[in-house]
Amino acid sequence: AKIEAVAQAEGLDLTGHRVVDAAHSHAAAEVAVAMARSGEVQALMKGSLHTDELMAAVVPSATGLRTGRRISHVFVMDVPAYPRMLLVTDAAINIAPTILDKVDIVQNAIDLAQVLGVAVPKVAILAAVETVNPEMQATIDAAMLCKMADRGQITGGLVDGPLAFDNAVSLEAAHTKKITSEVAGQADILVVPNLEAGNMVAKQLQYLAGADSAGIVLGTRVPMILTSRADSVRTRLASAAVLKLLAHAQAAKQAKAGQA
Repeated sequence: AKIEAVAQAEGLDLTGHRVVDAAHSHAAAEVAVAMARSGEVQALMKGSLHTDELMAAVVPSATGLRTGRRISHVFVMDVPAYPRMLLVTDAAINIAPTILDKVDIVQNAIDLAQVLGVAVPKVAILAAVETVNPEMQATIDAAMLCKMADRGQITGGLVDGPLAFDNAVSLEAAHTKKITSEVAGQADILVVPNLEAGNMVAKQLQYLAGADSAGIVLGTRVPMILTSRADSVRTRLASAAVLKLLAHAQAAKQAKAGQA
């Protein structure tokens, strides 16, 4: 009823679009997740319900959309001052990720970057400094992630860290600090220490650097968009485009696995 009322008020024609009735927002989340589990839909996009309402339906092992991977979020950003697409993770779901959480966060982002056309993405594990300091957990995590990548526990990308933000995105800063790295100054993916850091990085790029962004949730059976009520139409369209690419890639992978 709410959807039809909005459509009528805005002069929108819903002909050809299926509308599934739900009594309230919690029910809408549960029905949507059930449709994704059954394969009836290939992706989910959050509407005007709260994120925690949707995630409450997504997270349960028995009825939700969890996989063996940790669920994580990636901002796909087009920053005018940066010469390549930039992925920032995780700035929306994992508040204080453990090292094992970060393994999945990194792998999820690498897999997404490859879907978006970056064959071997360069991953910068961010910290406040570019050297390992036993008193700074972010630097220890970065060193562990790099060694795990060396040993094949993370695959598909070049992983380096700890790197401070400046020498992750600026070749000049990396050269000035005499950092020898295939990633420094030209990162495709920025992995932040925690949600607060990621949220600040992503929003500063949006509001101060004029970046366009798309947000996507990974590690679930189907990809998801967690839109914010403050998101522009442009951001919503960009997120939907990334969502479609990822959904098609997952469908192709499943089809290939079925043939095998």
